[in-house]
Amino acid sequence: MNQLTKLSLSAVFLSASALAQQPTLNVYTYSSFASEYGPAKQLEANFEKTCQCDLRFLPFDDGITMFNRVRLEGKKTKADVVLGIDSFLKDEAEKAGLFTAHELSLDSIAIPTNNWKSEVFYPFDYGEYAFIYNKDKLKNPPTSMKALIERNDLRVIYQDPRTSTVGRGLLMWVNALYGEQGEQAVAERWAALSKHTVTVGKGWSETYGAYLKGEADLALSYTTSPLYHQWYENDDKNVAAIFDEGHLVQVEYGAIMQSSKQKALAQKFLQFLTTPESQKIIAKANIMHPVIAEEVDPLLSAQPKTKTLTNFAMPSSEQVRQWLNIWQKAITQ
Repeated sequence: MNQLTKLSLSAVFLSASALAQQPTLNVYTYSSFASEYGPAKQLEANFEKTCQCDLRFLPFDDGITMFNRVRLEGKKTKADVVLGIDSFLKDEAEKAGLFTAHELSLDSIAIPTNNWKSEVFYPFDYGEYAFIYNKDKLKNPPTSMKALIERNDLRVIYQDPRTSTVGRGLLMWVNALYGEQGEQAVAERWAALSKHTVTVGKGWSETYGAYLKGEADLALSYTTSPLYHQWYENDDKNVAAIFDEGHLVQVEYGAIMQSSKQKALAQKFLQFLTTPESQKIIAKANIMHPVIAEEVDPLLSAQPKTKTLTNFAMPSSEQVRQWLNIWQKAITQ
């Protein structure tokens, strides 16, 4: 064996040894975040340049599916971090006792709603729920939740609140608007909507995809969703229906597992998500608002202003279960 070959083999062994010594950070998240077009790939490449680690994203259908998995796995979970616990899953997730305090400053975070701060859950983006429609096809869109519910000429698609954080958002939105009128009033709204609901899908990807195929007039998503079509398809036909009653804000969070052996690295990763560069990547690929005040894209900053339901009191996990029961009974009658 010549000297050059020995040197080459030594370099290979040293490289393999260095990789073996690098810590691994496992991040559970939802499928669209880790998809080919989601932000995970770019974030992974950028973070690995500085962390001397192997960052791995492990996707699940939705944030609720992901949370149910870590709850089932408990202390045996492979996850160090979860991304995708949202505002309306936060209470239930905290009570599960699986997560540890992030111990990070929230001074740079700017979110236009109340009750988003948490010692355990660290925000990385936010959005306002909205129903999306094609303005070339639907000339008379609903301008209120009341109209959406009552107009039987509208074909509607939304996500199952038992499996989808977006669907859970509609559950909260309806109760935020009608909950004070009592359970019967809420049940009547769900029953009325069910008369012209095409389907209640498992997750966002399949329901929004069905809408784009023309299977519905409106699909539950976010006010920012039309930006995807503008940024990547140069298409402005899909727009958000703006409702007079106001829209509900969803904040998405990351959290560190108590069982993680990489807590310092996990903290570094969560903080990395709120750097200006990372926020731009998340906003452009996840099609959501950044949680920092800095502008990441002119089109995002120019989004139409909506009335925000800022004073919605976050329900307990027991209340959510009750709302789910009311919804399920109403749509199956």
